[in-house]
Amino acid sequence: MWGGFFAVIPLVTVHFSGSVAGGGLGWSAASIGAVLGLRQLTQQGLTVFGGAWADRWGPKPLILLGCALRTLGFAWMGFSDSWGELLAAAVLAGVGGGLFDAPKSAAITQVTLPEHRTRMFSLTSLSGNAGMVTGPLIGAALLGLGFRTAALSAAGVYLLAGAVMAFTLPHLRPAGRVGSGLDGLRLAAADTRFRRFTLVLIGYFILSTQINVVVTLKAIALAGNGATGPLYGLSAGMAVLLQYPLLRLVERFVPVRSALVAAVLLVGAALGLMSAAATFPQLLACVALYSLGTMIVYPTQQTLTARFAPAGRVGSYFGFSAISLGVGGAVGSVLGGALVDGGTGLGFPALPWLTLAVIGVVTALGLRWALRGLPDHAA
Repeated sequence: MWGGFFAVIPLVTVHFSGSVAGGGLGWSAASIGAVLGLRQLTQQGLTVFGGAWADRWGPKPLILLGCALRTLGFAWMGFSDSWGELLAAAVLAGVGGGLFDAPKSAAITQVTLPEHRTRMFSLTSLSGNAGMVTGPLIGAALLGLGFRTAALSAAGVYLLAGAVMAFTLPHLRPAGRVGSGLDGLRLAAADTRFRRFTLVLIGYFILSTQINVVVTLKAIALAGNGATGPLYGLSAGMAVLLQYPLLRLVERFVPVRSALVAAVLLVGAALGLMSAAATFPQLLACVALYSLGTMIVYPTQQTLTARFAPAGRVGSYFGFSAISLGVGGAVGSVLGGALVDGGTGLGFPALPWLTLAVIGVVTALGLRWALRGLPDHAA
């Protein structure tokens, strides 16, 4: 599914906003940016409710419906010849993602034993990174056959994924009637410790989005436009190769709470060190440290979210936790660009890196505070 997503989404900009001479349609970059932004906003907004609905009806129906809608959305993109059609297709694909995102995490939680969840979330993240590496390469190859072929191929991936899960994923129905679909969200929002945890995590997602903003800008400044390939290849490749064995090692010696706090500190420190990177290899060394931190954060954060959730409310808690990603990602994109411009204007190029390092320290301290009293091991 990740491979299918990254095979087509980067090509939307290339196809619709690319130059006519190069085979594109020549639409404005702003119009395509609006389409992609509204798709992400739709998906993140609906994820909050997708988790709550999974608690009411079970995750499987939501996952299958989400796959079906994303199949239709991606296929429709291939036949879109106006901005309105493309927007509608992208929003439909976003609705599909919002329906299967939190239910996926709820399903993983329900079919695994508590002591295995960190490893399972690690494997899920590993497969996602493998898709991020291979998807754009497959998409670029398919683009030679036309954007419609690439879009239909990506749609086919979700159709196949839905068929596989229809036959293999058990229908995990709620134990009893759990009330309206919003009851679980209200419970998650009223859970003071979990609310603190979710809000503090906004700081981490401000940092995690910088690989696409300030880190990319510095890589291009040091090594030109071709730097993005090695940059993303290193980050995703490390996750594919090292995430699972690293998590197994961390599990043996470090409690989950401490691992999350230390990983966020490492991400912030790596961003701070990038201020001193004067060459592209030095920047890549910092990116390696940054990637080590991010590959620990995802599975530990997911494991702790499952640990917070009472029985029957796992989907709602995962849905509520999506707020941190949505807000942090949006704020991080704006803040990163603003800090780069501000540092340039003030003649202080270290401004974005030092600011991000401070955010890392504050977030780590906030997580330590928010996780006080949570058991080190699942019940």
